[in-house]
Amino acid sequence: MSFARLSLKGRALRLLALREHSRSELQAKLAPHVQEDEDLPALLDELEARDFINPQRVADSVVHSKAQRYGAARVAQQLRSKGLDAELIGAAVEQLRSTELQRAREVWRRRFDAPPATPQERAKQMRFLLGRGFGGDVVRKVLGGAGDEDDGA
Repeated sequence: MSFARLSLKGRALRLLALREHSRSELQAKLAPHVQEDEDLPALLDELEARDFINPQRVADSVVHSKAQRYGAARVAQQLRSKGLDAELIGAAVEQLRSTELQRAREVWRRRFDAPPATPQERAKQMRFLLGRGFGGDVVRKVLGGAGDEDDGA
């Protein structure tokens, strides 16, 4: 059976088999395929009731896949884009904050092989880490210590 001929429920299950999706993501992806006799909100309610749609699993999946490359701010933005509630996002960000400095240092090490020698290089490295969603205080600590020493933070 081709993907174009799947029922709405079949389409939803196929999407969920590929990766975790939030309710709002599924609604956006399935809305163009709703036929006259199909009720998308009822289908989404059924999938949530059967735990096929689980916001906590979506958050855990995003954190697991993004945390090694991005800071808490960027991961939070990803979670917001998936339509997750603020409480769940807050809990995920709080979990990430404890390892933010360590993760920022590792991202910096993978990208740059030496501490900045000029103000231009320093600005470039700062922009890189800030663009990855790491906070300004964490970026200053990483570049201040060149990512090699533990400053007790």
